[in-house]
Amino acid sequence: MMMEQALSKLIMKKEILSDLPVFQCPPGYRIRHFQPGDERNWEDLIRHSFTREVKFAHKIGDHVPSYSDRVLFICKGDQPVATATAWETGNGEWYLHMVGVLPDYSGKGLGFAASLAALQKMKEEGGKAALLETDDFRLPAIRIYMKLGFQPVYKDESHPARWDRILQLVNQSR
Repeated sequence: MMMEQALSKLIMKKEILSDLPVFQCPPGYRIRHFQPGDERNWEDLIRHSFTREVKFAHKIGDHVPSYSDRVLFICKGDQPVATATAWETGNGEWYLHMVGVLPDYSGKGLGFAASLAALQKMKEEGGKAALLETDDFRLPAIRIYMKLGFQPVYKDESHPARWDRILQLVNQSR
């Protein structure tokens, strides 16, 4: 019996951060950064938006004391409903990391707003470009990333065919 190999992550890059639009939080929402005790809020938000368990400690945990202002939440009242992280790899590269929106709040511009806020944070910290990883099925997210100026990066032999299919689907739904 042949085991099916998992697909590699898709990669996108925004070559410059100097052309970002001005951040505006959607009306009725506010933005804030991570505060002590937000681990559970982050895990709940990611579980609902990614439909899988992701432990805060495994993805972000140890870095929060130094960089809590890089883990961003968009809130409706006190409830975090969207998140994105401005992640620095330590070698000068920046990643747009763990973008998620609660399903009840999708389609309201919150994924775009959270992503833009994280990109603005990267720019403030001296970042010049940003990378991200995503999956083939995350078409709404890919649309947002393209709107923000991200372009596909081809690092795996499967990427050209996969990106051709994805870009065709994205362009059909415009």
